[in-house]
Amino acid sequence: MMITFEKEISKLSRGEKAQLLQWLMKDLGEDFAGIESRPNVCGGAASIVRTRIPVWVLENARRQGVTESELLQDYPTLTAQDLANAWAYVRSHREEIEREIVENEED
Repeated sequence: MMITFEKEISKLSRGEKAQLLQWLMKDLGEDFAGIESRPNVCGGAASIVRTRIPVWVLENARRQGVTESELLQDYPTLTAQDLANAWAYVRSHREEIEREIVENEED
């Protein structure tokens, strides 16, 4: 008897589907959708995909009182989803972001 994934997934609640999606993304090596780290881009700092905007830059601006609306105006390639992805990354990688902010303030 062959069970299709589509049929089984359709039985899941929205929350269960979200958990499944997060697990799949982690299993595929991408812990945070929309965030990437590449050695030759932004010095390897986590950044928004399709941009060269490091997450630490956005978090540092937010700490200085820049609103999300202002960030979206200042960086027209960003979307609201990009910011949500960045904030989720910050919550899970607080020490990394702190270190990058400190290191770059010294420059």
